[in-house]
Amino acid sequence: MNFTQNLQTSLSKNVWTKTILLFLFFFAFAKGNSQILEPVKWTSKIEKKGNNAVLIFDAVIEKDWHMYSQFTPDGGPLALEITFKNQKGNYELVGKAKEGKTRTAFNDVFGVDETFFEGKAHIEQEIKIINPNLKTVDVDFDFQVCKEVCINSSKKFSIAVPSTFKMDEVPVVTEDKADETKVVGLAVDTVKKEAAVQPKVEKTAETTKEEIPAPAPARSLWSIFFIAFLSGFAALLTPCVFPMIPMTVSFFTKQSKSRAKGIRNAIIYGFSIIAIYVILGLIVTKIFGADALNALSTDVWFNLIFFVILIVFATSFLGAFEIMLPNSWANKADQQADKGGLIGILFMALALAIVSFSCTGPIVGTLLVEAASNGGIAPIVGMLGFSLALALPFMLFAMFPGWLNSLPKSGGWLNTVKVVLGFLELALAFKFLSNADLVLQLHFLEREVFIAIWIAIFGALTLYLFGKITLPHDSPTHHISVGRLYLGLLTFVFTMYLIPGLWGAPLKLISAFPPPPQYSESPFGVGGSGNGTVSSESIKGLPEGAELGPHGIMVFHDYKDGLAYAKEINKPIMLDFTGYACVNCRKMENNVWSEPTILPILKNDVVLISLYVDDKRELPKEEQFTTAAGDKIITVGDKWTDFMISKYKTNTQPLYVITDLEGKNMNASKPTISYVSADEYLQWLKEGIANFK
Repeated sequence: MNFTQNLQTSLSKNVWTKTILLFLFFFAFAKGNSQILEPVKWTSKIEKKGNNAVLIFDAVIEKDWHMYSQFTPDGGPLALEITFKNQKGNYELVGKAKEGKTRTAFNDVFGVDETFFEGKAHIEQEIKIINPNLKTVDVDFDFQVCKEVCINSSKKFSIAVPSTFKMDEVPVVTEDKADETKVVGLAVDTVKKEAAVQPKVEKTAETTKEEIPAPAPARSLWSIFFIAFLSGFAALLTPCVFPMIPMTVSFFTKQSKSRAKGIRNAIIYGFSIIAIYVILGLIVTKIFGADALNALSTDVWFNLIFFVILIVFATSFLGAFEIMLPNSWANKADQQADKGGLIGILFMALALAIVSFSCTGPIVGTLLVEAASNGGIAPIVGMLGFSLALALPFMLFAMFPGWLNSLPKSGGWLNTVKVVLGFLELALAFKFLSNADLVLQLHFLEREVFIAIWIAIFGALTLYLFGKITLPHDSPTHHISVGRLYLGLLTFVFTMYLIPGLWGAPLKLISAFPPPPQYSESPFGVGGSGNGTVSSESIKGLPEGAELGPHGIMVFHDYKDGLAYAKEINKPIMLDFTGYACVNCRKMENNVWSEPTILPILKNDVVLISLYVDDKRELPKEEQFTTAAGDKIITVGDKWTDFMISKYKTNTQPLYVITDLEGKNMNASKPTISYVSADEYLQWLKEGIANFK
């Protein structure tokens, strides 16, 4: 008897074995198909604080997921909202809920600085109990958590209040294991939501076939170091620093008794330069704290003040005036440098930093602010990269003094470098002004105005490089160098690239800078052209319940309306479960849907139905219901969330499904798809449409 027959005989004789195998099969199937994600696990407790009590909520967040803070600004992902259900007549809140460590980073999708928790979250709320018979404090948390997909969730807490508080009493801890996490939209006021929707369109980023994590991450320490290193070289090529290289190296080689000692002194000088700037970064971090500048960088007033500072720096670089530290500082540093020895070398480095401040100050200031937006040791890393680039030439030329003969002579080209940096500072200044305008929703610096300003700035830079504009410190020239010609051609091409942005072009190369496409006078392009995809005639001819969505694609927001139209024209349905505050939904729409191979398919071969799970409009009373699990479906977003979970066993966005007119999935290998590359998305689309036909 072979192995298969033996196994069949054994199983037929053992009903318990059959039962166990069946159970294991069921468990494996259920686990393999369930996609309901709960990346945040909560605990709560209550502690005594004087005559008051403190509610403490702690969460463990799975790796790579981010949960948004209650202080995330409007216009971005959905902020944490805390609701105290039984507050009236029982207790009073003492101040606002306090949060533990968070991180703030610029999100180029929504054009705002978002604040979020990573790894863990800690929230405290002090309360004053006014009802001595209070048994529990009932609190609801509504929050959004994102990785490559986003989830809108809620958590209900019912925290038992001890009959009496004593200072030595052990805190009451509630594990909240029995509480269910219900996936619903956040309870945000509808009017507020509708106002926030306007800017919630991604600043179009360059198309990539790699997945982009959400939320938009802050720069890594390595990237900060690299950018600072390049900035140090830029500062090196300014008229305040470059001429000092041969002077300083010659001083060390001539004043030292031997070449070896001259090299040693030059190396000490280089490390002294590094130490000065690293200490500056350390001071900034210590004074303001690892995260204070981080939070400050999201403030409206800070952005406005820094806009003014950059304008002043740019004006100085362009030659209107010089920004200098007090001469007394430089004189004192020179006096100490004359004493010689290690202390003297250190003060020589300090004198360089002071004298060159008019050129290096604007660059250092910009770097510190950009690095501070990352928090932690980023300012120190930034100053290390900057000072290393500044110090290396002094050390290398001291080791190999023959190289000095290969250095270009000081001249007008140094001022050209300084002026170019001035134009770049001027362009960057308007990014800070745009940040403030976006947060305040003033619509003063909309996309078209921002792009027009940049066209003017880089157009003027082009004319300057071609010698058509001269500035106060420029030397008379009868010709321009080949390098200056090439740089002028580059800026001219960039200026021409910006011009179509006035008519709605996405401008993917500068996606992190201008306001998002819908934060503009003409969201569909000047004249309603929508990048050539939308016309007034097409808007008038839309079927009932449809509107023009991203890239001029016709979209329905109600399943019944979309289904009726799909049956009328006999085309497959593409369901798009999305959210107003879904980061990667916007990235998919802007980076993948816009692909030339994909956009025609979405326009012509499917009926797109986009269902917003965070739509807070209340359903008519007759359409509200309670699910079998006891969840109340009150809003439009609740309805589409329940539809997504019950039908497709997932609670994540974006989620895409291609179905026939009876609701049957058209993709056998991947019934649903989420945040993927353009190539994978295209293959999935083609397969679903082919199966429908």
